[in-house]
Amino acid sequence: MAGQPLSCRASPGGYGYGGDLGGLREREFPRLRGITYLDHAGATLFPDSLLKAFTEDLRNNVYGNPHSQNISSKLTYDTIEHVRYRILRHFGTTSEDYTVIFTSGCTAALKLVAEAFPWMPEGSKQPSSRFCYLTDSHTSVVGMRGITASMNVLSVPVKPKELLSEKNWLPAEEQNCTTPHLFSYPAQSNFSGTKYPLSWIQDIKSGKLCPIKMPGKWFVLLDAASYVSCSLLDLGVHQADFIPISFYKIFGFPTGLGALLVNNRIAPLLRKTYFGGGTAAAYLAGADFYFPKKSMAERFEDGTVSFLDIIALKHGFDVLEKLTGGMEKIKQHTFALAHYTYNVLSTLKYANGAPVVRIYSDTDFSNPDVQGPIINFNVLDENGEVIGFSQVEKMASLHNIHVRTGCFCNTGACQMHLGISDEDIQRNLQAGHVCGDDIDIIDGRPTGSVRISFGYMSSFEDAQTFLKFIVATRFSKSDTEISFQSSVTKLTTEPVPDDGTYFKNADKLSPRTHISDRELGNNSSVTVKTVDWQPAESESESIRATISETAVPTYRGDGNPITVTNIFLYPIKSCSAFEVTEWPVGNQGLLYDRNWMVVNQNGVCLTQKQEPRLCLVNPSIDLKQKIMVIRAEGMDTISVSLEENTGKEAVICESKVCSHRVKTYDCGEKTAGWFSMFLGRPCRLIRQCPDKKNSMQHNNTKGPTCATSISLSLVNEAQYLLINVASILQLKEHISARLEEPLEIEELIRRFRANIVISAPESFEEEEWAEISIGALRFQVVGPCSRCQIICIDQQSGERNKEVLQSLSAARGRKTNFGVYLMNQPLCPSFPDTLSVGSQVLPVLKENTEIQRPTSSEEKCSG
Repeated sequence: MAGQPLSCRASPGGYGYGGDLGGLREREFPRLRGITYLDHAGATLFPDSLLKAFTEDLRNNVYGNPHSQNISSKLTYDTIEHVRYRILRHFGTTSEDYTVIFTSGCTAALKLVAEAFPWMPEGSKQPSSRFCYLTDSHTSVVGMRGITASMNVLSVPVKPKELLSEKNWLPAEEQNCTTPHLFSYPAQSNFSGTKYPLSWIQDIKSGKLCPIKMPGKWFVLLDAASYVSCSLLDLGVHQADFIPISFYKIFGFPTGLGALLVNNRIAPLLRKTYFGGGTAAAYLAGADFYFPKKSMAERFEDGTVSFLDIIALKHGFDVLEKLTGGMEKIKQHTFALAHYTYNVLSTLKYANGAPVVRIYSDTDFSNPDVQGPIINFNVLDENGEVIGFSQVEKMASLHNIHVRTGCFCNTGACQMHLGISDEDIQRNLQAGHVCGDDIDIIDGRPTGSVRISFGYMSSFEDAQTFLKFIVATRFSKSDTEISFQSSVTKLTTEPVPDDGTYFKNADKLSPRTHISDRELGNNSSVTVKTVDWQPAESESESIRATISETAVPTYRGDGNPITVTNIFLYPIKSCSAFEVTEWPVGNQGLLYDRNWMVVNQNGVCLTQKQEPRLCLVNPSIDLKQKIMVIRAEGMDTISVSLEENTGKEAVICESKVCSHRVKTYDCGEKTAGWFSMFLGRPCRLIRQCPDKKNSMQHNNTKGPTCATSISLSLVNEAQYLLINVASILQLKEHISARLEEPLEIEELIRRFRANIVISAPESFEEEEWAEISIGALRFQVVGPCSRCQIICIDQQSGERNKEVLQSLSAARGRKTNFGVYLMNQPLCPSFPDTLSVGSQVLPVLKENTEIQRPTSSEEKCSG
C-alpha cells in the first residue's frame, strides 16, 4: 500500500544520558550482545561493575551475623544502618520521618502491612475498618484481602475511573472518627505503565478524596515496586504511610530482597504477634512474657536479615548514580524509548488500513509524569483478530527478543483493558486456562497480551530491533509500501548516535518503510480446519464417553488406506532421531524413547532451545549388543549400556522435565566429558530410573488415558507424537512461498520430531480422530501438539530458520498446532507389541457418524 509522506516530529529528548551509551553497554552488559531484552518491568539487569564492587567488598571485609557483638558483626550492623540511610536519602526523606524494614521482597512487605495494620473488625462498638485497593493492582496487593477477611474486615475494590473522575469530600465530623482504613494503589501500573497521581496520597489522608464513603481515618499504601525502577519517588513531598519496594527492580541484583518504608507517625499503631530471632529485648521460654526491641525495624525484621544482600545495595546505588546520573535521567531516557516505540507501533497499518497492533494504554505517551516505559499490546491480523500472545512470544524468541506475556499478575487491569468479564475468567479456568500458561485464545478472545518494557541500559537499537521484528513477522519483503503515519521515523540498521541527535533529527528521516504485500493477501489455497484442545479433566471424560468400547475403525472405500511411513525414536531427549522400520513398544512408548537427557551443571535439562547443537548428537540403539552408540562429527564414538544401573554406585538424583519430577541416575564421567567437550560447557548425561512399580506416573497428562495411570519417559506431554505427510506437504507450500530455497520434505519431517509418521489422504484430518489402531495397538488421541521454536532448527546443521514457525502460524490460522499426541494400550495381550513401517492405520472419528465396517481381513488386523 503506497502512502503519501507525512511530516514527522522528533521524539523527546533525554535519551542516552548525553554520553556513550554504546560504550556503557559494551563495558557493563557484554552478555546482551545479540539479545534484545525488553522485560525490565519483570526484572532489570545488573551491570558488571556492581558485581565487581560487591565481590571486592566481600573479599576485603569479614561480615558476621549482625546480632552479635564481635568486630565483624559490628561492621555488618553499621553497614546495614548506613544502607538504611542511603535508601531514605534516595527517596528524599530521613529516619526522622520513615523507617526501613527489610523484607524478602515487595510481596512480603505487603503481607506484613496486612498483618500489622490496626484493623477494626466488624461487630466492634465503633465503625469497622475497610481495606480498599485499586483494581489495577498487583496480585500481591489483592491477596492482602485474604488476611483482612480472616480478621473480619471487609475489602472493597475501587476502579481507577471512580477515583479519577470524582472528588468525594469526607465531612469533618466523619473525619473525627478514629477507625483506621487502608487504601492501596500502584504508583505505576505494571500492566500498562500508567502512573496514577501521587497527589492522591495527601488528598486521601486529608479527607479531600475518599475511596468509599466511610467515617474514619484513611491511611495510604503506595505500591511503588514498578514506579521506582525508572522514576524518582520523593517521600518528602508525597508522604504515603507504607511504601513496599523490591530492589531487583531498580538494580537487577540482589534478588529476594525488598523493603517496607513505614511513616513513623503510624509506627506506634502497628501490631505484631509473632516474634523471631533478633526482635526481642527480652522474653521467657516458659511463660507468656515478651518485650520487643525499641527500634521498629528490629521489631519487624524476624530472624537474621539477608545482610550480604543488603550490603550489595550500597554498591547498587553507587553504580547506578555513576552510570546514569540519577533517577530523573533514567526516567527521561526510558520514556524517550517508550514514546518512540509507541508512536511507531500505533501507526503500523496493513494494506487494508487495519492496525497491526492493539495497544492497551490510558495515555498518549506524551508525558513521562503520567506514563512509564511500559507498552502493552496484542498483535492483530488483517481482519482485526488477535494473534495469541504465546505465538508472538515464540516468534520473538527466535529473534532473541525477550518479552513478557500473559496478564502480568494484574488480573484487574487485564480485565479492564481486554474486556474480560468475571464470568469469562471463571469459564477460562474451567477450560483449563490458569495464570502463567500459554493458552492465549479461548473462543476467539485473548486471555492476555504482550508487554515490553525498557530499562536504564536499553538502547534505541533495542527499540528498532523490536519494531523490525513486528514488521518482519507481519509483512514479507516486496516493494509494497506502508505509510508510518503521524510521528514515526524510518526503521534503519545504521548505528544510532548516543548523544541524542537521532531524536533531534528524526524529522529529517523518511516516514515510510518498505514491506511486502505477499503476506497481506490471503494466499492460502486450502482452508484449514483446526480443533481447539482444552486440557480440562471434564473434557477428557466427555471425549472418553463418546468413544464406544465396541467402536469400529473408519474404513475408507476410496482405495487410499492410511499407512505408517516412518518410525523415529529419540533415545536422548532433544538429540537426533534414530529411524527404524520396526520397533518394540514398552509401557512408556517406543522402547528406549527419551530414556536419557543431557543436563547442565545445575542438573537442569538442556534442549535444543538452549543448545541447538544437540541435534548433531546421533544416538542409535543396538538391541543385540544391548548398547546405545553415540556419534557426533569430530568426536570419538562412545557407547552406553542399555542395562539399567541399579547398583550402589549409581548416583540417584531428582530432576524436573516440563514440571514433571523424575528420578534419574548419572551415566558417569566418560559420557559427561564427551558431552561437555562437544557442547563446550559443563554437562552430564542422565537416565531415567527403572519404573518397576510404575511410580513415575503423570496423572495430569492431557486428554483421555488408560484405566490405569499412564507412565511416561522424559517426554513433554504424551507417549507418542504423530504427524501426517499430507499436512507436511500443505505446510511446505506456505514455507516455499517465503524461502528462496524451499525445504525438502524429509527435512521438514525431521524438524517436527514425531515418533510416528503416516500418509493420510487429507491434511490435518488426524486432528479429527478420537483413537486409532495400528496392528495390535490401540492409541487414544489426546490433543494437538502446540509447536515451539525447535521446529525452526535444521536438524542436520543446527542452524535456525525463523520462517518455519511463522509459516505454520499463517497456514493454521494463527495456531501453531501440528501433529497429535497419542497414548496407547494393547488391544490383545496375545499380540506382540511392535510398531512397523507399512502397517495400516485405522482411525475412529471424534464424532461417531457413518462409519463403515471393515472387511474380514481388516477385522483380523484390528483384533
